[in-house]
Parts: sequence; structure tokens; C-alpha cells
Amino acid sequence: MTPDKNALRQSAKELRQHLYETEKDAAETIASIFPEKLYTRFGPVVAGYIAIGSELDPSPLLARLSDLGAQICLPRVEDDGSMTFRHVEGTGSLTAGPFGLTQPSAEAPLAAPTLVLTPMLAFDAQGNRLGYGKGHYDRALEKLRQNGRVFVCGLAYAGQIVPVIPAESTDIPLDWMVTETGSLPLFFGRAAGA
Repeated sequence: MTPDKNALRQSAKELRQHLYETEKDAAETIASIFPEKLYTRFGPVVAGYIAIGSELDPSPLLARLSDLGAQICLPRVEDDGSMTFRHVEGTGSLTAGPFGLTQPSAEAPLAAPTLVLTPMLAFDAQGNRLGYGKGHYDRALEKLRQNGRVFVCGLAYAGQIVPVIPAESTDIPLDWMVTETGSLPLFFGRAAGA
């Protein structure tokens, strides 16, 4: 029986909130164990995000990648509802966006990341990611892939794994996951030529 995505989103939000409150060192742990080979192979333009609510905070990892020479960009929801990635230099160029986002300003230069770090509500062992249901990441990733190689790495608490997430034809699966307990290759190389 296929789980209902809306019900799954609600239970995943509650679980992630619990993990956020109990797994206080997860973000630092992920920063320390993130496989440098992913950056070496799929960088140097890395898309991160600024955590909203109980999303796993990628800022320690982004700081580490920046020290390695990464060019960091962040997602921006544009006025037409599409999502782009834009280069950022510090927090001075950030602005409030829809859905509680903190995002680059419209003046920030467009970026074409080759390594994309994504937040989520849940994931499964087949590489499916449960987002908020708006499809912003899927459409943005599809557009990036039309122009070249993009490797998609999810960041989440280990407890966010679920048995199955119903996948639709427009869903872009993850290539890799990193949690506080380690890395999980998910169909590694499927879309990235690994």
C-alpha cells in the first residue's frame, strides 16, 4: 500500500522536530564526516541552503567547504515562482523570501552548481526525497541537468529515513545522503557519471 504523501509529510515534520531537539551535534558531525571526495569530484560550485525551522543546519559544512575553496551559492525563489541558485558573499547580500526562506538578493549573480546539498522532510533507501510538495528543487535540478552535470546530496538526520516515499515522474532522486551516522550512496553515479 502506497503511503499518502500529505500524511507522510505531517509525520515526517513531527519526527524531524523531535530529532532537531535531541540530535544537537548532528550539523557539526556531518561537517566533520562529509566525504571530501564529493567536493573534489563534483565541486567547486556548491549549492547549500539556510535551514528553516527544524531542517538540518548545513552552515558548519558550508564553512568547511568554503575553506576548501568552494564557491557557495544558495537557492532563491524568484518572483515567477521558479527557483534559481545565486552566488553569495557573506550574509549581507541575503533577504527575506517566501515560505520563511532567507535567500540571496535578486542582484546576486546567477550560479550553476555542480554539487547541490538539499534539505528534506524524509528520505528512503531508493534515493527518494520528501520535500514540502511545491517541487521547487525538482524543477531547478531538472533545469540544471539540461545544461550539465549535477550531483545531488541530501543532508538529514539518520532518523529521517522511512521505508518508502512515493515517487512521481517529476521527482529528481538523490545521488547520495549524509547523516550524522555516515554516508549513504544512493544509486551512486546514476546521474552524475561517477
